[in-house]
Amino acid sequence: MSGRGKVYLVGAGPGDPELLTVKAQRLLRDCDVVVYDRLVSAAILDQVPPGVTRINAGKAPGRHTMTQGQISALLVRLARAGYQVVRLKGGDPFVFGRGSEEARELARHRVAFEVVPGITAAAGASAYAGIPLTHRGLAHGVRLVTGHRQDGAPLDLDWSCLADPAATLVIYMGLGHVEEIVRQLVAHGLSPRTPAAAIQDGTLPGQRRCLTTLGELAGTVRAAGLRPPVTLVIGRVVSLAPELDWFTGAADASAEESHG
Repeated sequence: MSGRGKVYLVGAGPGDPELLTVKAQRLLRDCDVVVYDRLVSAAILDQVPPGVTRINAGKAPGRHTMTQGQISALLVRLARAGYQVVRLKGGDPFVFGRGSEEARELARHRVAFEVVPGITAAAGASAYAGIPLTHRGLAHGVRLVTGHRQDGAPLDLDWSCLADPAATLVIYMGLGHVEEIVRQLVAHGLSPRTPAAAIQDGTLPGQRRCLTTLGELAGTVRAAGLRPPVTLVIGRVVSLAPELDWFTGAADASAEESHG
């Protein structure tokens, strides 16, 4: 333990430990404490050396190990005690990871911190599913949104903007609202025949991928029994997935793809 504590907000990527950045690997080796989220894979936690303190700060819908306020207070307390702390977050800490909230709290308490970007699920899961986020003639842009709201509240999204056939739409944590997502996008003009994909456990050996259409998306994911974490990708680029399917570790049952 060094004399002056510091917090590193580190992106763990989507799950495959080989997608960790070199800096993230070094910090995991050299830190005193790792405070990790629910979406950090076991394979990545295996990179943490023996003797490093591990603190589970994971949050699942309706089941919080710690509140967000408690997590931020813990980081401040550990740093002030002189520890080198890795705050390990799935994906990228600044993409739907609440990393900026924690960084602001650290800044308010004058605690030194660094942000170490990671590969976000939109990039990692889609690539391992054979889906490019952009492709000439198919998608000129990408939109990333969250499909999760607290307490069952309806999604408050700009559906007219999202229903753009020339862009790729990636929805994080959207499984619980997939019927609403489909209904709103179709109601705002996106064709129900638009290619769509659902990717469970993206980049991990047990990855599952469902290829379908927007109109069939809700029924496909329910029939396949997909469970979080699931990334939804909607757009014409999904049509390239059969041709660009390279990840041999994927559990891609033919029954799952027969829906689309």
